[in-house]
Amino acid sequence: MFEAVLRFRERLKAGEVCLGASITFSDPLVSDALGDSVDFLWIDLEHSTMSPEALQGHFLAAHKRNVPSLVRVTGSSTPFIKPILDSGANGIIVPQVRTVAEVQQVVNDCRYPPLGYRGYGPRVPSNYGRDGGISYIERANQAIFVSVQIENRSALEAINEIVAVPGLDSVVLGPWDLSASLGFTGDLEHPQVVAAIDHVIEKARQAGLFVGSGMGSDSTYASKMAQRGIQWLQVGGDYSYMLQYANQMIAEIRAKLNAE
Repeated sequence: MFEAVLRFRERLKAGEVCLGASITFSDPLVSDALGDSVDFLWIDLEHSTMSPEALQGHFLAAHKRNVPSLVRVTGSSTPFIKPILDSGANGIIVPQVRTVAEVQQVVNDCRYPPLGYRGYGPRVPSNYGRDGGISYIERANQAIFVSVQIENRSALEAINEIVAVPGLDSVVLGPWDLSASLGFTGDLEHPQVVAAIDHVIEKARQAGLFVGSGMGSDSTYASKMAQRGIQWLQVGGDYSYMLQYANQMIAEIRAKLNAE
């Protein structure tokens, strides 16, 4: 159950840049189709509607393709986290955190005692109880990838305390929302936005945390972020890939027809 996310961790530790896609469509064939092309799947519940049945289908597809499934949940409280992990997510991405206490609660909800307060009931991850018990708890505490998004001024100001929370694996930048919180909506190259991003990267790396980022399907910006020190990047996703390729292909065909 945890092989894919453990390999993901090892690749990050080895200095590889991992690239992933956001999943927003309900059909698990999307994850099945993209699974062999990406290093991880970023299943987005914050900005898309998805039933529990659809989510579990994505987990099955990810497991089949041996790619980690990281879920951006809708909020930081226990009800938004526990059922996602018990359904088979390899990791959690919590958006819009603001305080160190909130981050500590997230970690507690993702780790079993003595590392946290997660209640025991891992149906799918334990192979429906066949591989449960103490050995499962130890594996889960080691493997589950816990990350929070730094995308507002409050989290930026608390970054020293956030990166010091034991059990947190990664911080994840949300460049667009961070730019808006700083008063420069959409200006991702504004000096204050760039300085804020670099500050988060520096503090996280000093604390021994991995650093990720969400973004649109922009290869140029993704390359810049990787050069700044981002280790794992969600670069666009299902619907943006479809639209980009469709728009490009149709434009190319029309240009060729008009040239004849």
